[in-house]
Amino acid sequence: MKKILKLYRKYEEIINYLVVGALTTIVNLAVKWGLLFTILNAKDAFELQIAVITSWVAGVIFAYVTNRIFVFKSKSKKILKEMLSFFAARLLTLGMEMLIMWFFVTVLKLNSDIWVLIWTVVSQILIIIFNYLFSKLFVFKKS
Repeated sequence: MKKILKLYRKYEEIINYLVVGALTTIVNLAVKWGLLFTILNAKDAFELQIAVITSWVAGVIFAYVTNRIFVFKSKSKKILKEMLSFFAARLLTLGMEMLIMWFFVTVLKLNSDIWVLIWTVVSQILIIIFNYLFSKLFVFKKS
């Protein structure tokens, strides 16, 4: 048990980041599916996009609060600046994901189910890494 605790302390920030990321995914999916299976219709393209955007915003707000408190333990008084920086970084990685998927799936036509799955996983791994780096280096940087 002491070894586990020692490892946790050594990698606390990364472990907490991964746990918060998993919880953020649950929030995102819960909001999206909650909307699509109750008040919005997934067959309507506009309503589908409302669900996607709403769930993304809910996920990013949840991620900001939990990253601020549990991962990076920010004490900054400039909460609005920090939050806007967090949202900007997440928008950047959203664009990165969209670019990766567009290039490999649309341009290179690697669009079979297996390739879509592969590029989704690859893009998500990159997004996790870049979100962590942006948060650590630019959003929640230590004074």
